[in-house]
Amino acid sequence: MPSIFLLLQRVHKRVHDSAMELNYSEPKIFTGGVDINTWTKLSTKEKKEAMSKHWYVYYSYRNPKTGRLKRQINIKGGANFYKDKKSRYHILSKLRESLEYVLTQGFNPYEDNSSLAEFIEQKLLMDETETKKVITPIEKTIPIVKVEPILTVYPIRKAFNLVYQIKSKTQSVNSHGNFKSRINRFLEWMKKENIDLKKDISIINKKLVIEYLNTVLASSSSRNRNNTRTDISSLFQTLEDNEIIQDNFVKKINILKSTPERNKTYTTTEQEKIFEYLKEHDKVLYLFVLFVSYNYLRPVEVCRLKVGDIDIIDKKLYVRAKNQAVKIKIIPDILLKEIPDLSEIDKDFILFTPDTIGGLWDTIENNKRNYFTKQFKKIKDHFGLGKDYGLYSFRHTFITKLYKEMAKTATPLEVKSKLQLITGHSTMQALELYLRDIDAVLPEDYSKLLK
Repeated sequence: MPSIFLLLQRVHKRVHDSAMELNYSEPKIFTGGVDINTWTKLSTKEKKEAMSKHWYVYYSYRNPKTGRLKRQINIKGGANFYKDKKSRYHILSKLRESLEYVLTQGFNPYEDNSSLAEFIEQKLLMDETETKKVITPIEKTIPIVKVEPILTVYPIRKAFNLVYQIKSKTQSVNSHGNFKSRINRFLEWMKKENIDLKKDISIINKKLVIEYLNTVLASSSSRNRNNTRTDISSLFQTLEDNEIIQDNFVKKINILKSTPERNKTYTTTEQEKIFEYLKEHDKVLYLFVLFVSYNYLRPVEVCRLKVGDIDIIDKKLYVRAKNQAVKIKIIPDILLKEIPDLSEIDKDFILFTPDTIGGLWDTIENNKRNYFTKQFKKIKDHFGLGKDYGLYSFRHTFITKLYKEMAKTATPLEVKSKLQLITGHSTMQALELYLRDIDAVLPEDYSKLLK
């Protein structure tokens, strides 16, 4: 019989040569580069600096190819949206416990085809099945205590509300309203499809989103379908950026070809008749149209104007463009002489209201634009103009007129260079595309070439 010494030697060798060592490291919490146990001793500046950083749970798992522990993706779980140490650390502590639990239950990021969220759901389902076993009379005498793991998941509704909260800080009121409206319609559709919004966000996959986009296409247009896809992609990108999901799969969904709608330009006769009629019957709408025509503004940009944006002395106009810094444009004399005296009006008042020039109008810009659009429809109906004409048509009309006048004495390149400063297009390419779209550049009569 081998001596006990030799047996122990063999055991020692087997322990150290076999895979007795863990395949993962103990999950830990990064707390902004400071020791959380000394938090009360930190200065206000040190605490603020620590809170300005992203906190997360991190761990490593053994790479089967190299045999070495490799750092895995950090897990934040939305903790960084909380601005106090207690809330952040509480959430991350639960995440750490949950992660350690699933690792002990065999989760392997290199072998499992399922995501971590799917692995957790499968484990919960197995645990529920175990509790439904038939209990024998002997087992009844023994108290059974079921220890549930602490699992942190992101229900669909909670994830969407989180994105709303973030987007409300980064989008304009108008853009956020449109974004939220489209996403809410997606939520309503999922409810009709009997999708439980309390389920984890990971159950929404590419196939489900495509199915919804097909319903949008069937009930509206390819343009609306593409815009819906853009907003849903933006939502999932925000979730990816905050490590609530691993991948924004919506970016991989194709964009359908869409034919943009464009307002026609007015003929000289039509434009002059409309101006005469507006000047007599609706002076507010008349001046509104002049800002579109002579300053080449979009209707929504006119709706954003305040009294303080009009500098009569220096002949300057301050325009708030969407998602851009304030643009400065000159006010041409042809428009300047039509602007009434604004010196006694509060500079914070809206320039155009339903009843007057310069006043209070507490509503979102979409409502303002829709109001003037509806008012102008009455004018269109009076002149028998169809849906191809609108307020935007004045911008097209006067840019076309300006181009033709300038082209009489200058080369096309010189014309476009000067025109770009007036219209506000960011690039020459954008201006050229716009001029082609509105048919501003037409050839001379080529009859003699056909003889």
